[in-house]
Order: sequence, then structure tokens, then C-alpha cells
Amino acid sequence: QVQLVESGGGLVQPGGSLRLSCAASGSIISISVMAWYRQAPGKQRELVARRTSGGSTNYADSVKGRFTISRDNAKNTVYLQMNSLKPEDTADYYCNLALRPAGTNSMYDYWGQGTQVTVSS
Repeated sequence: QVQLVESGGGLVQPGGSLRLSCAASGSIISISVMAWYRQAPGKQRELVARRTSGGSTNYADSVKGRFTISRDNAKNTVYLQMNSLKPEDTADYYCNLALRPAGTNSMYDYWGQGTQVTVSS
């Protein structure tokens, strides 16, 4: 059974940095898309960053130049490096992977449990 486990959230001052991790466990044949979303209180969930297996990336305009999404294929892990954090980055962050579990011929969406990021002085 595939599971995603997130880590790395916490409280940070404005201008600080955090690195989120999302590790996928279980029998996985392939991962086509890795992404991070966030949801602030009272707001809809929004895409923060996305990376395909081919290496293409895209970012929300609000985080361009500050956040970087990367992956470690050997560990089935996706990272979100967040620099120059702002109070408006405060949200619950969720990883999302489109992957093919062993024993299947289809891609499925999996979500992490979420990790809270609070940017405040």
C-alpha cells in the first residue's frame, strides 16, 4: 500500500527558510508528477509547485524565485525548498503524487497528510 509522509513544517520568521519533504513508501512502479499544494485558512487549496518526471516545473506566481521543487528518484521523495518566507505563505502544505502502484496499469493520485507552515515574527 502506497503512503505519503510529509515532514519539515513549522514556525519560521519572515525572511527565513524551510524545507518540506514528502516520502512515498510502498511498491511503486513509476511517478509521473510530483506537486505541492497549500491551503490557508478560509481559502481554497492552490497549486504551489509542480514537477514532472521529465523535469518540467511550474510555480505559482506568488512563489517564483523563492521556492524550489526537487525530487530524489532513488528515495521516491519530493522536496519543497522555501526561502524568503512571507507571512502570506502561512498555510497547510500538501504533497500530491501521480504514480503507478505495483500490480496496476494506471496512474493514481495520492496526497500527503499535510504539514503546517507558519510564518510569523
